[in-house]
Amino acid sequence: MALFRLHLPPYASVLGLILFLLRDGVTVNCTTFTLVNKCDFTVWPGILSGSGSPKLDTTGFVLPIATSRTLQAPTGWSGRFWGRTGCNFDDSSSTTCSTGDCGSGEMECNGTGAEPPATLAEFTLGISGSLDFYDVSLVDGYNLPMIVEGSGSCITTGCISDLNKNCPTELKAKSGLACRSACEAFGTPEYCCSGAYGSPDTCKPSMYSQVFKSACPKSYSYAYDDATSTFTCSDADYTITFCPILSSLKSSREPPPPEETGDVSGSGTEPSTETQQPIEEASLANSYFADMAIGESTRNSASFVLLYVILLPVTLIFLLDQLIALVTVKQ
Repeated sequence: MALFRLHLPPYASVLGLILFLLRDGVTVNCTTFTLVNKCDFTVWPGILSGSGSPKLDTTGFVLPIATSRTLQAPTGWSGRFWGRTGCNFDDSSSTTCSTGDCGSGEMECNGTGAEPPATLAEFTLGISGSLDFYDVSLVDGYNLPMIVEGSGSCITTGCISDLNKNCPTELKAKSGLACRSACEAFGTPEYCCSGAYGSPDTCKPSMYSQVFKSACPKSYSYAYDDATSTFTCSDADYTITFCPILSSLKSSREPPPPEETGDVSGSGTEPSTETQQPIEEASLANSYFADMAIGESTRNSASFVLLYVILLPVTLIFLLDQLIALVTVKQ
């Protein structure tokens, strides 16, 4: 991927750097997460902060049908979000949700993670303008369709398919309300990418992870599925939607076309990605990296125009000062 560069005088580059640093110096960076429930049932989101990251305002709450809630996260925060379903916090049992339960026995998860299977949205936020990293992971299995959308030119990722309807029989869990990963179902090193299989060179996609990948091409399907599943963006806010409804797609609650999920038997038939295409095309159209690849990033063009507008007077003043100095020396 060829990156284009501005051909400016050396002092202009220095001034541009100073302006960039001044901009960061007066900006208070804070990321807003908006969680949206488009399911036809109540969802109880759970939140787990990573090691060394502060807790957000809540670690678990109720999100009724057709509602949303926003949360603020500081720069450098890392953690994960997931959706719990079928929760009842009135009994004394420690297991209070049908799927995604965190075992706290309360609305708040209080520092505990989701019990697999659960669809996870994972984030590591950048510091001082550095990149955010985010993904939707099915490594711990699947319980709900979910997408992550970033503001600006961030790529949309996630899983809109209902994997519960197409889950292999041996991976079905929670009376069909969730779909386990092969690692959880069988616990062997080749499925869990552990032991002798604990590296990208030795742990390869299994026929089960390929079922997940066929249905949800942008989601993590196994531990080393980084290349097509991790995304970056900067200075963005993020929306996490449970059961997303897209105008060009059927509801994820409806059965997807049979060919979309692929064939576990390994017949070699290419799965159809027709229902995923609108997300792929929209993401490519809005992708900063796609724009950079063709050398036509509108965001950077606007920045460059602004930079020229700012630096042109400075450059003229500099040249005028040099001219006056030269005339003075000659006199």
